[in-house]
Amino acid sequence: MTLKTISIEEAKALLAQGARLVDIREADETARERIAAAKSVPLSSLGSSLPLAGDQAVIFHCKAGNRTATNAHRLAAATSCEAYILEGGIEAWKAAGLPVQKDHKQPIEIMRQVQITAGSLVLLGIILGTWVHPGFYGLSAFIGAGLTFAGTTGWCGMAKLLALMPWNRPQPAAVLKAG
Repeated sequence: MTLKTISIEEAKALLAQGARLVDIREADETARERIAAAKSVPLSSLGSSLPLAGDQAVIFHCKAGNRTATNAHRLAAATSCEAYILEGGIEAWKAAGLPVQKDHKQPIEIMRQVQITAGSLVLLGIILGTWVHPGFYGLSAFIGAGLTFAGTTGWCGMAKLLALMPWNRPQPAAVLKAG
């Protein structure tokens, strides 16, 4: 079964009729920003059972729509009712001026932390290699090799390490602000 992609306006109409909005982003992504009415069902936790049985209709969303489109068959198998993909995800929801809940006390998502860290280390390796000693270029090569490994295997050592950092420990539940 293929899932139909629907616009924000179509989604609003379906939600008014009792459809369920399901956020398939991971917990570290939803902790900082989410649509209040959305149920969090991370893609990584979807099994072969039907965790979304009994709903009238389900509208899946992610950050920008790519993850839901890529996993449409898997999402369709997770429900026994009509299912749709929200075009543009939470980013389109916000662009339409619809409210989201934000908790800026929560850390940014792990993959953004990896991008910031990897980019900074590559830049540092280039600067030190140019101004201090050419051996520092090895730092940039090491980070590049690690990112290549992560992309081909799906396992990222830097993400695992960053997840253990103190700022990524669960934060006390805060009151989320609509924004």
